[in-house]
Amino acid sequence: MPATATPPVLTARALLLDMDGTLVNSDAVVERIWRRWAERHGLDGDEVMKVVHGRQGHASMAVLLPGRPVEQNLADNARMLAEETADTDGVVEIPGARAFLAALAGLPHALVTSADVALSTARMNAAGLPLPAVRVTAESVGASKPDPEGFLKGAAELGVDPADCVVFEDSGAGIAAGRSAGMTVVGVGPRAVLHDPDVAVRDLTQVRVEAGADGVLRLHIG
Repeated sequence: MPATATPPVLTARALLLDMDGTLVNSDAVVERIWRRWAERHGLDGDEVMKVVHGRQGHASMAVLLPGRPVEQNLADNARMLAEETADTDGVVEIPGARAFLAALAGLPHALVTSADVALSTARMNAAGLPLPAVRVTAESVGASKPDPEGFLKGAAELGVDPADCVVFEDSGAGIAAGRSAGMTVVGVGPRAVLHDPDVAVRDLTQVRVEAGADGVLRLHIG
């Protein structure tokens, strides 16, 4: 985030939170599994890693192997999800995530992730983080980020207008999804700043949540 005289304050009635790269640092396992996949398919690992963050696995495969049948991508994705769920070595919280979620207890918020139920549960548990009561996972949507469906569903489940939601995201696909949903986007971490979120933070230690009696959440950034 560029230095400003006064750190920004965002307002919202609900927060929609991505998981990988936003609450949980799972980069180590994502790198291991996707680079193995890239090698099996004769693809450049560095180029593959530019695509996979934020999307469901089969959607990434469709970008990387555009001629491959959808059914093959779905089957391959199911195998990779099982690998990812079993491998939590190196999965840790993003700095500030535990305190941030604690501050949101009792306030309107949802997890909106491209992971499925099993993977999101495994990674949040491995990082020692509580799962929000409202969760939109891969099983909940027909289209992966950058489609806005997941964020719109999260807003609907919380009963909040999309324009009154703030999204926390780390990836280009996720930031695009939040924008398409008509929401303000806070980018978390170094990947996010490459995609021009509305506000960028190094990690969640730079966000403080204040709940007003009027139901408005004020996010103090910086």
